[in-house]
Amino acid sequence: MHNWRETEALFRYGLIREAADEQLSCRQRGVVVRELVGGLHEHPSGELKLLSRSTIDRWVRAYRAGGFEALKPVQRAGVPRTPAGLLSEAVALRRETPARTGAQIARILARVHGVEAAPSARTVERHLARLGVARAVAGGAPPAFGRFEAQAPNELWISDALHGPLVLGASGRQAKAICFAILDDHSRLIVAARFQPVETTLRLEGVLRAALEARGVPERLYVDNGAPFASGHLARVCAVLGIRLIHSAPGRPQGRGKIERFFRTLRSQFLVEIQGREHLELAELNRLLIAWLEQVYHRAAHSETNEAPIERFAASAPRRATAAELREAFLWSERRTVSKTATVSLHGNSYEVDDALVGRTVELLFDPFSLDRIEVRHQGHSFGHAVAHKITRHVHPRAAPEAEPPPAATGIDYLRLLASDHEHALRQQIAYRDITPTTPKEKP
Repeated sequence: MHNWRETEALFRYGLIREAADEQLSCRQRGVVVRELVGGLHEHPSGELKLLSRSTIDRWVRAYRAGGFEALKPVQRAGVPRTPAGLLSEAVALRRETPARTGAQIARILARVHGVEAAPSARTVERHLARLGVARAVAGGAPPAFGRFEAQAPNELWISDALHGPLVLGASGRQAKAICFAILDDHSRLIVAARFQPVETTLRLEGVLRAALEARGVPERLYVDNGAPFASGHLARVCAVLGIRLIHSAPGRPQGRGKIERFFRTLRSQFLVEIQGREHLELAELNRLLIAWLEQVYHRAAHSETNEAPIERFAASAPRRATAAELREAFLWSERRTVSKTATVSLHGNSYEVDDALVGRTVELLFDPFSLDRIEVRHQGHSFGHAVAHKITRHVHPRAAPEAEPPPAATGIDYLRLLASDHEHALRQQIAYRDITPTTPKEKP
């Protein structure tokens, strides 16, 4: 329940975050809300939802009043209205004949206890599901999910993360490496995989960009609901490149079986050979991973397709993105309101923009690794690059390295040198107590 409420709140926030901006005027907010009402929105459950104006307005008011927590669906008090005796009887009826449906059990209870006292079919099913008393399927076999496979390369990519071995970090300490992998559903080719020091959206974007540059652009990207995959930055990358981003429904991992199968192969064939290596660095681990992928995994016939992934992937030419399109896709975006002095601030930096934008909300586009160059856009039109006025940070806080490498040792022990100088100075001093006094000469 907690995960469902969290996911629902994230869905609502993703829709109304722009409309909830307190800097917007009533007219500006109305334009944003009308755009939301006019389109279909993909729900985390996979459904397409058409939302009303009153629903959007209610979510905006809730967020502005209580923040993110107010967007979570209200949790019911949980006070049952159906007597416990009737629910227990429903369980007994199901166990007596496991093939009985919830509707059939409700009809039986209505016949025995009366229509007004009996619970509804939905109440019966919900109670039985909560207790794990499943209905037996005709033939004794549980429902099965069919095997899905994309019809061509780059029709569907699947991405996930795996916690890997300990590696030596830049700080000299060992930390667990995270493997981001992206698999082509049709060919089972790993279009990109890298071990990263942390599990963040920025690290995922680095792997995704390598995949797009090397293997082309997919039609769909299927990911889970983890934090790196649920970011607005990833959604923008897919939107710019025309990729349909799909998140698996909470609690339903169907569709990620192929990437999980690859991770099992990775553990049994690659990670098992890594065990016992001391002082393994991240760069060396990735060098070995790429060699194993290209020399072994991609060339071996897959157990389901009976073809080598590299041969099956090469059967068609993928759609390619230009360098300009890739750069545009991986720019980060943040919204700011232009001050009366025609300036905007971004993470401690100050920039001058066009005077015509004073009082307006603009979109700032930038490379997270270079805050010196900021492009300004308003209502989809570019207003050129902002002029840096005051720069205190050159890299986005989330793009900064996790740990600074230790400085190179100089081998100079300053205090020891001082002690040596002091001892030398002592040896050079004249010891007056050791000098033999001379007898003064007698006067003639």
